[in-house]
Amino acid sequence: MIKFIFKGLIRDKSRSLLPILVIMIGVFLTVGMTGYIRGFIEDFVDQNARLQTGHVNVVTKAWAENESMMPLDLALLGVDTLLTELQTDFPGYRWSPRIRFGGMLDVPDENGESKKQGPVMGMAVDLLSGNTDEIDRLNLKTALASGHIPREPDEVMIGEELAKKLELKPGDKVTFIGSTMDGSLTFQNLVVSGTIRYGVRQMDNVVMLLDLRQARSILDMEDGATEILGYSKQGVYSDEEAGKVRDAFNAKWSGSEDDFVPVMRRLRDEPTLGYYFTYINSFSGMMIFILILIMSIVLWNAGLLGGLRRYNEFGIRLAMGEEKGHVYKMLLYEALFTGIIGSVVGTAFGVAFTLFLQYKGIDISGMIQGGTMIMPNVIRAKFSPDLLSIGFIPGVIAMLIGNMLSGIAIFKRETAKLIKELEI
Repeated sequence: MIKFIFKGLIRDKSRSLLPILVIMIGVFLTVGMTGYIRGFIEDFVDQNARLQTGHVNVVTKAWAENESMMPLDLALLGVDTLLTELQTDFPGYRWSPRIRFGGMLDVPDENGESKKQGPVMGMAVDLLSGNTDEIDRLNLKTALASGHIPREPDEVMIGEELAKKLELKPGDKVTFIGSTMDGSLTFQNLVVSGTIRYGVRQMDNVVMLLDLRQARSILDMEDGATEILGYSKQGVYSDEEAGKVRDAFNAKWSGSEDDFVPVMRRLRDEPTLGYYFTYINSFSGMMIFILILIMSIVLWNAGLLGGLRRYNEFGIRLAMGEEKGHVYKMLLYEALFTGIIGSVVGTAFGVAFTLFLQYKGIDISGMIQGGTMIMPNVIRAKFSPDLLSIGFIPGVIAMLIGNMLSGIAIFKRETAKLIKELEI
């Protein structure tokens, strides 16, 4: 019987070609768009984790309450000891101390007089120890617009837009003006080693990147850091896993009333980012549901119309003595095989499209210039095993339902009136 149905589908193109094409396109869109939405969410989370928050981060209780002002006097001390504890207690994470601070860059003229000044947001990371984790994590080799990554303690990198604003180029000397952890004024002569471009105004207009030990010397923060970021060794952020690590760490310090006690936060606990994270997850789930629903309705209608177009064919088969139940059953078998063929082909194309976006991506850096939110410059999709089956929901089930409803007309045909109907 299966062989007979396949022969019928192959020989009668009007009965199989259009439904298969419609199913294939619908399934392709369902699989491709689902992979794209999930990839965008993962890249959004990953980009913010790399540049700002980590998967989890440790700060003092007081810093967490006043983070927007970046108060250095509320930073962590005894960081080396705390790092050892974190590495022992949570070996599944890589831990990196950073310092975030604000200040001013002064650009001298040929006479050593101040020519231009601009505000900067400093970020100090481990650049010179030989450990490349932070260099790779911040994607510095790709983001490098000119010059080179710092090789000496007094070298810094600045955002490309900031460099244009201050008319700086690699090799130029600048003076950093800011305040130390103790609140005193600090001046430090530095050399611009290179410029970086992330394609986000928030970063490119104000960022200054330098080595952690140099920043500690400038800011009088020996063995200090504003935060310690933790990154899962699996490379993927898990909200549930990060929550368990946070709760386990905070339980050790829960009895202390000291404002300088360390507290751990997960990525989702960040006030602004947490809102976007929740919103995007909810929105993506809704979009995937709507997409599947729309494709299901389209394919349901395709099955319904396909069955109705064959009204006369069913009448001839009934007039020739075929039982109504057998005609109805054959209609459903045909719908099932058509749905499976279209879904398999559509899923293959959808997965191929998803894998292409996952590994190659589409560069949209030119479209997000001037943005204020940290977003990925390259659109990537995300393949997951459920993409192999998600297209079968609209492709097979909706097609079957459409043919089931249209096939009800078979049982409404009165055999006594068939000849008269066919003559008409």
